[in-house]
Order: sequence, then C-alpha cells, then structure tokens
Amino acid sequence: MGQLSVPVSSEDHIEGSPNAPMTLVEYGDFECPYCGDAYSVIKAVQETMGDELRFVYRHFPLIRLHPHALHAAEISEAAGAIDRFWEMHDILFENQMALADDDLLVDASAVGLSDNAVQQAFAGRFADHIKRDFRGGVRSGVNGTPCLFVNGQRFDGPREVEAIVAALEATASRRFGLDG
Repeated sequence: MGQLSVPVSSEDHIEGSPNAPMTLVEYGDFECPYCGDAYSVIKAVQETMGDELRFVYRHFPLIRLHPHALHAAEISEAAGAIDRFWEMHDILFENQMALADDDLLVDASAVGLSDNAVQQAFAGRFADHIKRDFRGGVRSGVNGTPCLFVNGQRFDGPREVEAIVAALEATASRRFGLDG
C-alpha cells in the first residue's frame, strides 16, 4: 500500500474541518466515469463521518483519455479563485456528460465567473496548480483515477461507503494507538 507523498496543506481544496482527525484525499479527473461513480460514494462518506472528516480533492486529469478533463479542472480552479470551488466541483460531477467548453461556460456563469475569468483559466492561469497536483499524484503512485488516500495511506479497497469508513476509522485508531 502506497503513501501520500505530498502532505495536505493550505494549497489544497479542503471540504470539512481543516483540523478533522481523519482525511480522505482523492486524485480525480472530472471526466472520468469511475470518478463520477465515486462522487456519490464520497458524498455519503462525508455525510457519515461529519466533522470527523476532511476531504481533499486534487487534480489528476487524464487528458489523453478525457479531452475535456483539463478545461474542467481549469474552470474548477477559476471557481476556487472566487471561493466557489466546491460548488463547481459538484456541478461538474453531477453534469459529467456535459463538459464541452460551451457547457463549462454555462456552469461558470452559474457560479458567478466572468467571461474574462474563464478565458484566463483556459489560457493557463491555473496550470501550475493543476500540474503540481498531478506531479504529487505521480510521486504518490497514482496511475489512474479515482485514487484515494485514507489518512495518508493509499486505499485500493472497494469504492463503497462502508469500506472507506472502516478504513478511515481503522487507520485513525492505529495512529492514535487505540487498536487494542
């Protein structure tokens, strides 16, 4: 089992308490159908864990397989620049079959992004952030999406709520010396 090589920091997109005792990191691609499937599972894990969990999303666009993945990542970063990353994250996964640039323009408008902000995003304004996420994923052994890390350990178990919650609780127990 691999380890997360880049620690969670203020540079990350974090949903939940930054000081939560358990952390779930996803390296994802907005156009990946498996990430789309994992989206609802992760939402359910968040609901189950509540304040005990912080969820981190990092970009790993597989642009050779998914031609719209990079622009989707860029538009999410543009939304993040106006504190609307998570709203855009959810829109992109909930409308995963509509990620062409025209669709992204509609989504951008829905979260309050200007046409100029969209053009800057598509021109590479957030390229460094996306590349940093991608390189961190490669260093952590990510070779496909979604790739999950549970409290810093790669999780290759079933993408089911119960399995992820059990892994989070088990690694937290070991970390705090609570496992018998």
